Amino acid sequence: MDLQEKGRQTPHIWIKDVQENVKVEGDYLVRSKIVSQTRQGNSFLTLTLGDRTGTVEGKVWDRAEEISTQFKEGDIVTLAGQAITYRNQIQIQIHELKLNKSPADPTIFQESTPNDIPQMLSEIKELAHRIKDRHLRLLMESFMADHQFISQFKRAPAAKTFHHSYLGGLLEHTLSVSQMAVLVTEHYPDLDGDLLLTGAILHDIGKIDELHFELNIDYSDKGRLLGHIVLGVLMLEEKLKTLKDFPSEIALRLRHLILSHHGEFDLGSPKRPKFLEAFALHLIDDMDAKINGLSRLLKGDRQEGSWTAFNNLFQRYLFKGDSSLKADKKGQGIDSKQQGQGYLFPVHNK
Repeated sequence: MDLQEKGRQTPHIWIKDVQENVKVEGDYLVRSKIVSQTRQGNSFLTLTLGDRTGTVEGKVWDRAEEISTQFKEGDIVTLAGQAITYRNQIQIQIHELKLNKSPADPTIFQESTPNDIPQMLSEIKELAHRIKDRHLRLLMESFMADHQFISQFKRAPAAKTFHHSYLGGLLEHTLSVSQMAVLVTEHYPDLDGDLLLTGAILHDIGKIDELHFELNIDYSDKGRLLGHIVLGVLMLEEKLKTLKDFPSEIALRLRHLILSHHGEFDLGSPKRPKFLEAFALHLIDDMDAKINGLSRLLKGDRQEGSWTAFNNLFQRYLFKGDSSLKADKKGQGIDSKQQGQGYLFPVHNK
């Protein structure tokens, strides 16, 4: 029996279940690969392997350059190996590896939002319907009636890595940011609620063109050349052309909301926020992204003890806390059904 036939007959071992000394055989998505050399000049291959439950590092020590030419990032490979612990992290020492040319089941390899996509889309549309300004409401209706846009918007991830980096992540993130925009407007009446909410719904729409996400999330050519901020402004411009007498001042502010929502130049923002709603949108967006990304990072960390491995993105160790304390508190909070089906904030009807 060859490796691929063996992989098809073996029940899939989910990455979250891979433990030290376990034999790992099956099909996995190659999220990244790097060919390096040891101090002795011998080549080895480092892979990031994934399924919908997470990622794990894999190493190929024999015939690394030869094997590397047989597949690329985004391919499915069938492998056999052994799980070990290296520097307190699980790693798979790969003994055999072949490209899997069979049709792939994306539900195995691509993580999806745990939330209900039709429900989230319905809530986004409900929020858009609450916009009182006639011009902004018509703009929102134009986007919501665009079936091609909606079909991509509800499936797209919000990022390649870190936050909401899974199918439906863009919708989940957009809904969360939009719901917080409503709450922030209620708390700070000087904010233009219609403008902020419109910006919240539109701020990341360029992600649907920036990323492709059939099996592996990666940047498109448009994404690498232009980025989601510029792509989002271009999408806004296309809609504005179809709306007669749209006020130029409101259009200018919408463009700025999209262009400045990353906040700082070194975070990829072409402009920094320059009015109240732009500052508010940046802060809300940044908080939602960090809370989601950090939560996923803490839950997925396999380091023993109360601290994560050193995190290069944040340049620090992160405290996971006492697991026994978390177990004691489990079930004492508000039921998820009382919190809008588990979404970050319920929609408040005025």
